[in-house]
Amino acid sequence: MQKDYYKILGVEKNATAEDIKKAYYKLAHQFHPDKKEGDENKFKEINEAYQVLSDKEKRSNYDRFGTAFNQQGGGFNGQNINWEDIMGGGFGGIEDIFDMFSGGFSGSRKRPEDLRRGKDIEVLISLDLESILNNQEKEITINKQSVCSRCNGSGAEPGTKSKECFTCRGTGVVQEIRKTFLGTFTQQTICPDCHGEGFKPEKPCNVCHGEGRVKKEEKIKINIPAGVDNNQIIKVKGKGEAGKRGGESGDLYIRIEVKPHKIFQRSGDDIYIKENITFSQAVLGDKIKIPTLEGEKIIVKVPEKTESGKILKISRRGIPHFSSIGRGNLYLQLNIQIPDKLTKSQKETLEKLKKEGL
Repeated sequence: MQKDYYKILGVEKNATAEDIKKAYYKLAHQFHPDKKEGDENKFKEINEAYQVLSDKEKRSNYDRFGTAFNQQGGGFNGQNINWEDIMGGGFGGIEDIFDMFSGGFSGSRKRPEDLRRGKDIEVLISLDLESILNNQEKEITINKQSVCSRCNGSGAEPGTKSKECFTCRGTGVVQEIRKTFLGTFTQQTICPDCHGEGFKPEKPCNVCHGEGRVKKEEKIKINIPAGVDNNQIIKVKGKGEAGKRGGESGDLYIRIEVKPHKIFQRSGDDIYIKENITFSQAVLGDKIKIPTLEGEKIIVKVPEKTESGKILKISRRGIPHFSSIGRGNLYLQLNIQIPDKLTKSQKETLEKLKKEGL
């Protein structure tokens, strides 16, 4: 099947080398396998597209011949072959084809320990803007799969032993026969009965029934650093769901929600606030008190001849930098407030100023 490398990177066919580079960096960062929401297959596809489109000669050949131009110099009669289509489906890719001849497992298949691993959990925690000024500890309660206290995660009744799996005879693998147009092939797969362990509890635990884990509520303390941002994710390793029969526990991911503030607006590590001043304060200058996130008030000097909308910067009164020293700034926007009603004396004064050109 032909691949549209331009579509994969999300660029037009007339995209510049710089456009292609920027698109690649953005997508590679988004789908990197080390990220929680990463996608290894998508990441490989993005890299493949970039390797072609970032090379002037390869891109020229691709524009003329498509993926059949054989960028690696090998291939099947100069073509890129989709083995899954040829073999009739049901295969993960070329690795599976080689596995059938070698009788082994491909690197893309899950290992037995991966099958026993517990699931990851994501939890949302809402925080007030004021609270992120300092490090804090939160205790949350999660209903999740936890290690069985009776068998300590082994899945076996205390005092009993494990026995060899009847299905795989202790090997952890079983033979799977597949028929293709090339003939019949035998492939090894992980035993579905013991999940690759090669043994099973002689007598399953009465509480967890051989799983090694049970569903229950668990309290977990979370350390949240100062300066966290909205939608930021904090990883707590090993605090996800317990694995089956002693398998590795999953991880806990804390997604942060910073609630909107009624006065302050956040932008990165800076915060913004608006304050009304009178016409006389704007012309003559003054000192005013404004609130801060800490809950105290500070005095700010309003310069003479201040225009409405002018923004003043108050250094290091914003949000602490995450995992770093220092803080952002507080920006104060001054707006000249026009009163809804004027007294007779105020009107007379303004008339005099008007005559004097003010």
